[in-house]
Amino acid sequence: MTEAGGMAIRWRVLALLFLVRTTMAFQFQAEGALSPAYQDAFAVGIADIGLLIGLYMSPGLFLAAPGGALGRRFGDKRVVLAGLAMMAVGGTVMAASDLWAGRLAGQLLAGTGGVLLNVLMAKMVTDWFAGKEISFSLAIFVNSWPVGIALALIVLPLLTEVSGLNTTLSLVAALTMAGFAGLALFYRSPSGVGGETAAASERVRGVVLGAVVAAGAIWGLYNMALAIVFSFGPELLSTGAWGRSRPGRLRPSSFGCWRSLARSPVS
Repeated sequence: MTEAGGMAIRWRVLALLFLVRTTMAFQFQAEGALSPAYQDAFAVGIADIGLLIGLYMSPGLFLAAPGGALGRRFGDKRVVLAGLAMMAVGGTVMAASDLWAGRLAGQLLAGTGGVLLNVLMAKMVTDWFAGKEISFSLAIFVNSWPVGIALALIVLPLLTEVSGLNTTLSLVAALTMAGFAGLALFYRSPSGVGGETAAASERVRGVVLGAVVAAGAIWGLYNMALAIVFSFGPELLSTGAWGRSRPGRLRPSSFGCWRSLARSPVS
């Protein structure tokens, strides 16, 4: 294969991985975007919504490290496909269940799959771009997360207004199924990648381990702060300047609200 041909394949693979991970972000943000609809449908409070949102990422406490080992044992593609399948099944359970407990169970299952996907897809990008445009490619890939979140915040409240909560959640599950099909049909590992490399087999220790822990803590705290805004912002706005009866629609009074905040003295 020529260098130009290899470059074209790399970028096509990156586009595929970007789109697949976007479906994960879209599913994660669904609960935050639809929190007013959840509260109306199930008579739950903001703490219940927080539990529902938290369940999506909570499996990462137990599966992040084993997820990498599973990728080495069974192959990255197979484990990511398994994660997408769990996301699709969990999303379907959430759309089909009329019980709050069913929503919690579906969210936990979907989040388990999302953790497996999130752990291994960055490695898949690295495998394709190692020694090449690695920084640029990872910068593009990481932005799939905010893209999916932004799309969910824009699209899902409007769709729920028109078609209802369960239909909207069915669409979310369908998107993860589309991601599964796309990855299964079009992704392949780059040539020369297989097995455990010497670098991967080395233990992380000493200064390197400290740097990894510090970087992970910084990244985790940053994402936690960001997730709080995305998760509870819709509910805050829907009970204030945004009307709960029309989630996702900006009213003229919202501008007055923000102007008032801007003029308020800082204590």
